[in-house]
Amino acid sequence: MAEPKYKRILLKLSGEALAGKGKLSIDPARIRGLCRQIVEVRNMDVQVALVVGGGNIFRGLAASKNGIDRVTGDSMGMLATVMNGLALQNTIESLGVETRVLSAIRMDQIAEVFIKRRAMRHLNKGRIIILVAGTGSPFFTTDTAAALRASEIEADVLLKATRVNGVYSDDPEKNAGAVMYPELTFMDVLKNDLKVMDATAISLARENNIPIQVFNILVDGNLKRVVTGEKIGTLVSAPVA
Repeated sequence: MAEPKYKRILLKLSGEALAGKGKLSIDPARIRGLCRQIVEVRNMDVQVALVVGGGNIFRGLAASKNGIDRVTGDSMGMLATVMNGLALQNTIESLGVETRVLSAIRMDQIAEVFIKRRAMRHLNKGRIIILVAGTGSPFFTTDTAAALRASEIEADVLLKATRVNGVYSDDPEKNAGAVMYPELTFMDVLKNDLKVMDATAISLARENNIPIQVFNILVDGNLKRVVTGEKIGTLVSAPVA
């Protein structure tokens, strides 16, 4: 078995990744497939933290364009991530791995509050941690939350799970001629406004020197391939000196 390249990862899952192809906002079959990949990596003695979005249930920014106050909408979106986190926890634990849901918003009956030392203790005990409710503040995306948490827990890499193979020059689902970049620098992404993560997330990762690997999570086994160092997807990192 190939040895893991990373010992501690933060995996960013979009809410849409949990929805599957049907009309269900949370597709049990899709979640189980994703969780099998996550457990496989954890069983390689890799410490795993997850940040999950909520776009399959509610999008605060979209709602604000339809008359809902932005702060209220973002608060509703943060609560949607908690629902997704609980679904992931239930499925991962059904596969035999302990998890903890840590929330940026206090809700003691269903999740622990996020504290760095507590998160690190869970990781060191082999538990998967699921980080929900974004940053706990409006106006910040879950991509920014992922970069923030990756910095706080000193992750070796931030893995951005998508439904396409990497970062492209244009939307590959709309433009068949779009070209995929195997490697980019943080400044490449910012200067060219490439839709990897929002600018705040990219800047946070850049300041803390945390590489971002963008890859297609919907291909079974891709998470393990990334963790063991296979050249798939797009690597966003600081330029080599």
